[in-house]
Amino acid sequence: MEREEILEELKKTIASLKCPGWAHAPHPADVIIVAKGRSIEEAFEQAAIGVYEVITDTSKVEPREERSIEDEGEDLEQLLYRWIEDLLFYTDSEGLVFSRFKVEPIEKGRDEQGNPVLRLRAKAWGEKLDPAKHPTRTIVKAMTYAMMEIVKENGCWRVQFVVDI
Repeated sequence: MEREEILEELKKTIASLKCPGWAHAPHPADVIIVAKGRSIEEAFEQAAIGVYEVITDTSKVEPREERSIEDEGEDLEQLLYRWIEDLLFYTDSEGLVFSRFKVEPIEKGRDEQGNPVLRLRAKAWGEKLDPAKHPTRTIVKAMTYAMMEIVKENGCWRVQFVVDI
């Protein structure tokens, strides 16, 4: 798949995606996640669902266990990267898959050195991956900055990025 073909398919995916919502766009080796939300927080929640839909059918994942996540980032891109990276950490270290997410309003603040930062506080609910219950699709190895974009368009936030599979 050539770069021009990838971008053309990505445009089609973006154009057909409702707000809120998520979709996977074609990529020759990895998966492009595209998510939309009426707020940036809802877009981050939809992005997380998109990531876990690569791994399994999230409709079969019950919200039995809760994990709290707090992250800081210099900008929305770094915050999105850390959000998804932290979720994948729980998948790698505890075998958890998630199906429900709640991101609190993102706050502006300062780090210990006085530099401006954005703060994310969120909760994720899911359970241990059980192959008898959860159809195994593809392992997501890592979050990346590849093709990352965060924009507000037509009253809707759109985030997109590539996950390494």
